[in-house]
Amino acid sequence: MDWRILIVLTPLLIAGGWAVFNIGAAALRQVQLFLSKES
Repeated sequence: MDWRILIVLTPLLIAGGWAVFNIGAAALRQVQLFLSKES
């Protein structure tokens, strides 16, 4: 595997993972809020 591909993809994967982590946390809070309001 070419090391240049890794150098290009690593920051993109880190940024993507960070975005998914933040959006996932917010989505989880929304779901919990929705479920607590329903009961």
